[in-house]
Amino acid sequence: MKSRFIVFLVIVLAATSLPGGTEVKSIDSFRTMGTVARLTVALEQGKAEKLFKAYRQECRKYMSIANLYDVQSELSRLNCNANNAPFKCSPELYKLLQACRKAWSVSEGAFDISAKPLMDLWGFYRKHTGSMPGDKEIKNVLQKVGLEKVVFNDKAQTVYFTVPGMALDLGGIAKGWTVDNMANLLDKNTNAIIDSGGNLRIINPPGKTSVIGIRDPLQADKIERKILVQNGSCSTSGGYERFVVYNNRRYAHIMDPATGYPAGKHLAVTVITPLALDADWMSTAVFIRGKSLAEKITRMYPGTTVYIYSGSAVDNSVSVEVFTGRK
Repeated sequence: MKSRFIVFLVIVLAATSLPGGTEVKSIDSFRTMGTVARLTVALEQGKAEKLFKAYRQECRKYMSIANLYDVQSELSRLNCNANNAPFKCSPELYKLLQACRKAWSVSEGAFDISAKPLMDLWGFYRKHTGSMPGDKEIKNVLQKVGLEKVVFNDKAQTVYFTVPGMALDLGGIAKGWTVDNMANLLDKNTNAIIDSGGNLRIINPPGKTSVIGIRDPLQADKIERKILVQNGSCSTSGGYERFVVYNNRRYAHIMDPATGYPAGKHLAVTVITPLALDADWMSTAVFIRGKSLAEKITRMYPGTTVYIYSGSAVDNSVSVEVFTGRK
């Protein structure tokens, strides 16, 4: 669902100091499911190793549950079997699916994990070689899309597809979920930045803050603005780094499940909010729906700020609208 790119070129972590005034900042980064995960902590390397190990374990758990590209993952098994009979989910997967259902409801269908058949049609999971999908093809595939067509049994924790060919993609929320799970393992006095493919969670002890820089969506080497964050999460969705091209036109890979076409009204959307899971789905949903949804979620979710970037690549002109909710 989401364009994943590093938009935060400036990430400043207030480090601790060793005797003599030497600042300490330990970083562990590794590739996982097509992206880079990174944990930065204000600790000596030896003391940070336990945290690094825990983060790698969380990412492995994420992959075993929600990796769309692993045929052995729980999500892949759900997609293969939920058409035939209700699929029994693990507690972890079902809890994540409950969060997806809430996001779908709040976003009025803009964030829809059942949009995978449309992503397949448009060729976003592989290099496309055919022509642009036609209206008839899109209309046919739309019959397989819509979370209202999925039966969730909360008591039994099962999922059942009522329409053949349906499938789920958790890529627009599961990385934020992984980041939050890791944050829950950190002591409240830890000073850290958790990153999973551009989904950030900043952990600050009392009196400490971090600075993040939001990249200009049209100029990779330019910081559009710097933001001071204390104990918050950040995610950006945009279409300028992952897309397909049909008839010399680029189409962002963030799908509008209402129309069956990729969303393309905005250049990028950045969301700052307490939880990484929320920042993850919110940036996708606002990229699709725009200003009205930004206003809604900033009213509903305290401490949330949304930046909507628009403009033209012709002259690199960029404008931004900022929506801020109550603290």
